[in-house]
Amino acid sequence: MVKKDLFVVGELNVDLILNQIANFPRIGTEILAERMNLVLGSSSAIMAANASAMGLQTAFCGAVGADVFGDMVVDELQQKNIDCHFIKKSQVLQTGITVVMNYDQDRANVTYCGAMESLTMSDIPWGQVANYKHFHLSNFFLQKGIKKDISAIFKKAKSVGVTTSLDMQWDPEDQWDFNYKECLPYVDVFFPNESEILALTSTISLDDAFSEVSPYANVVALKLGETGSLGICSDEQTFVEAFKNPHFVDAIGAGDSFNAGFISRFILEKTLKDCLTVGNVMGALNTTASGGTAAFADPWSIERKVKEIFNIVL
Repeated sequence: MVKKDLFVVGELNVDLILNQIANFPRIGTEILAERMNLVLGSSSAIMAANASAMGLQTAFCGAVGADVFGDMVVDELQQKNIDCHFIKKSQVLQTGITVVMNYDQDRANVTYCGAMESLTMSDIPWGQVANYKHFHLSNFFLQKGIKKDISAIFKKAKSVGVTTSLDMQWDPEDQWDFNYKECLPYVDVFFPNESEILALTSTISLDDAFSEVSPYANVVALKLGETGSLGICSDEQTFVEAFKNPHFVDAIGAGDSFNAGFISRFILEKTLKDCLTVGNVMGALNTTASGGTAAFADPWSIERKVKEIFNIVL
C-alpha cells in the first residue's frame, strides 16, 4: 500500500485578526483598529492547510462546535483538499476563537478554547494514522483532553510506523508541565521557538537549553523569526538565514508555515539544511498576506511566488 503524506492532530479555531491598531488597549478605554479579518486559525490547521496547498496528501483530527465557526473551519480545510472525516463536532461546546491584536512583528492573543478541549487520545483513529507517512501535533497546552497523554500519543504514533513531529507552542498558564524527557525520544522533529525552549527548560541561554533537551531529542528545528532557523541533530548544528519579504503584511502563522515546509522535505528524507531552507522560505511566504493561509493556494502558485519574491526554485 502506498502511504499518504501527513496526518495532523490538534486544535481548531477561527482567528479574528485586528491590524493597524494605534496602541495597546487599557481597561476602561476604547481604541480603534483600521483593518479586520476573520480567517481559519490554529497552529495545527494552518500547518495542515499549507502543507496540503504545497501538495501533501493531508488529513486532520480535531474538534469543533456544531456552529457557524465550526462549519467555517471544516469548509476552509476541505477547500484545501484536507480529509476532514476525523473532525468531531461537539453539541455542547462552541468552536474555539482567537482574537489577535497584531502589532507589526508581534501580537497579543486572547483565546477561547471551547471544543478543542474535548479531543482525547481515544479520538485519534490509529488504524488510519498508520496509512500516512508522518504524524504532526501542535499546541497541546491548549488541549486539556490530550495534554495528559502527550507522551503516550507519540509512543503510539511511533508504534504504528510513522515519523512524528511536535510544535508545543506557548503555555498560556506558564507552567510548562511537559515531560520532554519522556516524550521527545518518540518525536522525530521538535519545533520550538527561542522563547518556548528557554521557558520549557528554565534556562537563560540557548546553549543551556540545548544541553537540557539534546539528550532526549532527535531533531530540534528551532525557529528564530527574522533571524532564520537552527537545526540540531546529535552534536551537529545547522543554521539557515531567514528570507526577507519586502512587502510584509503580518507574521500570523509563519511558524506553522515553517513547520509545513520543513516536513514537506523531511518526509522525502532530504538533508537538514534543505528542510530548514524550505521551512524558512515558507515562513517568509506566509508574511505576504494576512492570516496564516492566504498566501498558499496550490503548488504551482506557491512555486511561482517563491521564485518571484525570493528567487528560490523549489
